[in-house]
This record gives sequence, C-alpha cells and structure tokens, in this order.
Amino acid sequence: MAKVEMYATRVCPYCSMAEALLRSKGIEPNKTLVDVNTEERARMRERAGGRHTVPQIFINGDHIGGFDELKALDQAGKLDPLLQAAAEG
Repeated sequence: MAKVEMYATRVCPYCSMAEALLRSKGIEPNKTLVDVNTEERARMRERAGGRHTVPQIFINGDHIGGFDELKALDQAGKLDPLLQAAAEG
C-alpha cells in the first residue's frame, strides 16, 4: 500500500476533504496535526518547498501539494495509478 503522509490541522475543511478522498481509495493517510505539533509546521514548510497552507500531501515521500492538486490528479485519472505504482514500488 502507498505511504501517504498529510500535514493538517484539526479544523481544516480541505484537510477533511483530502482525507475523505484518500479513504475512498482505501488509503489511510499518516496525518500530522501541525496545530497540535507546532514544531512539525517548520518541517512541513521545508518538505513542501515553502508552502505553509494545509493540507500538504506526500505520496511515498513525493510532494503532491494540497487538496486542489490531489483532486486534480484524481479527476485526471492519475491518482489511482500513482497510488498503485507507489504500492508496488
């Protein structure tokens, strides 16, 4: 199964939508709450190339972006192959 990491906050609607989309694909993301673990926010920014909004999503260590990018991948039919390729690799 693909390793999916998601930086999020407890009250972020886009985080909830991203998590729901991933769960609909059978993926349970490893979620880091940056409003609870504030020291992780700096790590998120570093990994995400300076982006500071949530969610920030990584699949097998590769930065995907936020919910909009995740949804665009799904709508383009590229999310399932990405998750499958990650799961096989």
